[in-house]
Amino acid sequence: ECSPYAAHLYDAEDPSTPVRTIPGLCQDYCLQVWQKCRSIFRSLSADKELIALENNMAKFCHYLALEDTDYCFPHLLANQNLNQNLGLVTANAEGCLQLCLMEVANGLRNPVAMVHANDGTHRFFIAEQVGLVWTYLPDRSRLKKPFLNISEAVLTSPWEGDERGFLGIVFHPKFKFNGKVYVYYSVQVHYEERIRISEFRISPADMNALDHGSERIILEIEEPASNHNGGQLLFGDDEYLYIFTGDGGMAGDPFGTFGNAQNKSALLGKVLRIDVNNNDRGPLYRIPPDNPFLNDPKARPEVYAYGVRNMWRCSFDRGEPDTKEGKGRLFCGDVGQNKYEEIDIVEKGKNYGWRAREGFSCYDKKLCANSSMDDVLPIYAYPHKMGKSVTGGYVYRGCESPNLNGLYIFGDFMSGRLMSLKEDPATGEWQYSEICMGTGQTCMFPGLINNYYQYIISFAEDEAGSELYFMSTGIPSATAPHGVVYKVVDTSRRAPPGKCQVEPLPVRVKSKRIQFVPKEKFIMKTPTPRPRLKAMTEAPQRGRSDPGTPRTSSVDWVGQAPPLPGNQSQLSTTLAPSSRTPKPRKGGQRRGQRRKKKPPSTALPLRNGSVRLMEQQGRGRSQGRVEVYINGEWGTVCDDGWSSAAATVVCRQLGFPYVVRATKKAEFGEGASLRILLDDVQCSGQEETLLECAHADVGTHNCSHEEDAGVVCSREEVADW
Repeated sequence: ECSPYAAHLYDAEDPSTPVRTIPGLCQDYCLQVWQKCRSIFRSLSADKELIALENNMAKFCHYLALEDTDYCFPHLLANQNLNQNLGLVTANAEGCLQLCLMEVANGLRNPVAMVHANDGTHRFFIAEQVGLVWTYLPDRSRLKKPFLNISEAVLTSPWEGDERGFLGIVFHPKFKFNGKVYVYYSVQVHYEERIRISEFRISPADMNALDHGSERIILEIEEPASNHNGGQLLFGDDEYLYIFTGDGGMAGDPFGTFGNAQNKSALLGKVLRIDVNNNDRGPLYRIPPDNPFLNDPKARPEVYAYGVRNMWRCSFDRGEPDTKEGKGRLFCGDVGQNKYEEIDIVEKGKNYGWRAREGFSCYDKKLCANSSMDDVLPIYAYPHKMGKSVTGGYVYRGCESPNLNGLYIFGDFMSGRLMSLKEDPATGEWQYSEICMGTGQTCMFPGLINNYYQYIISFAEDEAGSELYFMSTGIPSATAPHGVVYKVVDTSRRAPPGKCQVEPLPVRVKSKRIQFVPKEKFIMKTPTPRPRLKAMTEAPQRGRSDPGTPRTSSVDWVGQAPPLPGNQSQLSTTLAPSSRTPKPRKGGQRRGQRRKKKPPSTALPLRNGSVRLMEQQGRGRSQGRVEVYINGEWGTVCDDGWSSAAATVVCRQLGFPYVVRATKKAEFGEGASLRILLDDVQCSGQEETLLECAHADVGTHNCSHEEDAGVVCSREEVADW
């Protein structure tokens, strides 16, 4: 692997130093080289000064010496202080893994999936929730003609958070030979909502478009509610099609005696496995002969696993690159109800507990006490203080970032957290590490950025399986073109140049190409501490109800925010969010110049929704505890759900075009003399007042003044460096 100290070996950190063609050699090693093979340097270097010193050992070795002898070759290789962490991802003082991103695609409307054809072309196909799929070429250009457009058939809406729509796509493992693609989408048939799995074939006239007239409906399932629609499609190494359905929606899986998820005769709340191979004649699909409930008269034969609530994004582990250890494991993120999100490894015939359990916690106490359930516990679960809607990811088995190998990387749609799990091979336990965007110089490389839009929708791998990607958006609406695809990059250790290169097969293009233009920017930001909640790692005893609040190392963390949207003549149009707390619209950690003037103190009219700060000015910024005026009284705001988007609303009301950060846990003191008027505030950032945001009933809360929310606003971008 390339040495992380190459710059040190060549004394290249300082651009003013002379260019070296030979690395710095340690004195004792240089003496050996000079004595035995000094003539090789004529072939290695065109440095005339070095060659002129060839016959003078002392001057020759002095010329090749480094001022800092810790970095000379070969002693550097054995220096434990410098090499002990080479296999680890760079982490900050709080243990948060610092990664960077590369923008791959933008301007997408809720990008729900990114897949490849496994045909050697290394194209990737990005699906939008509205029902369009776009073709992207290896140079990141997009074809103007969509690969698939079934937007007229897809059932969805512009409402933020609508879970219906085009939800999944997968190419047949033998697509190169049979041209088959499978899609999963919501549809309305005679006023009845359904999920539909269909098969399409590639157009004989265009390898970058599906034949829209070739659709064959493989399976349809009635959806009793508009949420919990599932949406994942995968092909396993067995070449069977895996279908992941939600439990039917509403809350608590109220369908039937035990809910859909525990009812093996229902197709909802399940992982299904069917055989769609060789289906041109005869049935559209067959049942694999080893499906676990094939001979159970009370079960649907398609069922592969059950007891799931709404698995959103699953993936098969490619296995460790050399040993293939872990290959074939099926990882899923299962979205929780009221308290916990979970990560599962799905196995044939297993029961994953819903609605008896939510994470490790009992949800339905009677079902939870039933010892005959024999349900499988998740490998990891986290509370809703960390996020409220898990997005499953991938085990990294890529090439470019070797330190990430074996990390299961996933996220949360609501909080915007990126997270990772690493298996301890000795114990089989999974260790959690949060992922944050690199600070300081970590991501200061050409083409890299350190921020992303808040709502993490999905993850993906490229055709080579060499790199990991994720998709997120700033506005979670099927019609809002704010979705971006990011490639995950670890700058702490990179693969050797050329090792990860691929040679795509040529693509015959008939449509106009739209060249990729990156829009996101690198943001210099201060490495602020982010205390993190510790998620549950142990299950309660069978039959007991909720085990209580998980152990915590600290309270939930607080992010920082970008300039406010609105007056485009004054504000930057590049809003690039980063990981934040529930429920932000556009996060990020944007800072600019420190302002020189204090903002004027302007009294706002006392109308419902008016706000004020406990400290109108402090250290050159307007900051303080947020107090809101509702129905004739002032009160505080609880920080549950408090985010940079909510801070955006407050700062705009007070006349400030920039929000520096949202604060929590009564950072600016407790408003103990006031009532808590608002809780669970979730804003998009576009609202005029906090009352227009989603929130609990006025005066209703489950917090104390120790959780009073606050903001830091500014009239100008604020730079700390």
